Amino acid sequence: MSTDTLLAHALMPDWPAPARVRALVTTRRGGHSRAPWDSLNLGDHVEDDPQAVAANRALLEQALQHLAPASAPQWLRQVHGTRVIEPPAEPTQRRVWTPEADAASTDRAGVPLVIMTADCLPVLFTDRQGSRVAAAHAGWRGLCDGVLEATLASFPDPSQVMAWLGPAIGPASFEVGGEVRAAFMAHQAEAAEAFTPSPARPGHWLADIYLLARQRLRHAGIGSVHGGGRDTCAEHETFFSYRRDGRTGRMASVIWLVPAD
Repeated sequence: MSTDTLLAHALMPDWPAPARVRALVTTRRGGHSRAPWDSLNLGDHVEDDPQAVAANRALLEQALQHLAPASAPQWLRQVHGTRVIEPPAEPTQRRVWTPEADAASTDRAGVPLVIMTADCLPVLFTDRQGSRVAAAHAGWRGLCDGVLEATLASFPDPSQVMAWLGPAIGPASFEVGGEVRAAFMAHQAEAAEAFTPSPARPGHWLADIYLLARQRLRHAGIGSVHGGGRDTCAEHETFFSYRRDGRTGRMASVIWLVPAD
């Protein structure tokens, strides 16, 4: 496999980000892993062959360098929480630094922030000046508890921020129990608009995680929200999906800044 193959299958956000901002989302295609992690699995916690994961991560690092100068990707140990971190300034720490957090934010050039997903919603952020970028992992728990709002707080002026919603489980696939609906409605009554009764299971609901995220961002003052609309669970050939397969790989959503002119 090659960097060209990875980039040929990667998704590039369609949003009015400033010229300094670079971003991409990997798919499941173009890597070294065997089934059921085939093939570009970037998760090192899903029982895949560690050598295959290392080779896949090396491909991603090469792809980032191909697009624009960048250091090693900044991986997180995601726990469905709301903690937001800033990567350390010391370059020698970058390859071994894997903090427990669900979002990262930086104003330094060449520091790729990475969120891994396989149904949860990755959200990328930048401001209109291109002075800072951030990435958040928004599973339903983190989204409900405020991970997007916590990430926005890392920006000096959240009113200048735009967001891009990456591939996640779609509203036709994301069946949840009534407790999930109740948890969101406890924060915002309008969250009820994002839930429709499941036709297959009484007492369950189909949840629109994209609409839930848009509601939370709108209430936080973000008017420029882009992306959304994919369904990781339904698009088997393109995306990993934990809900669909259980034992599976992880995609990466990456954002970073290039040096200012």
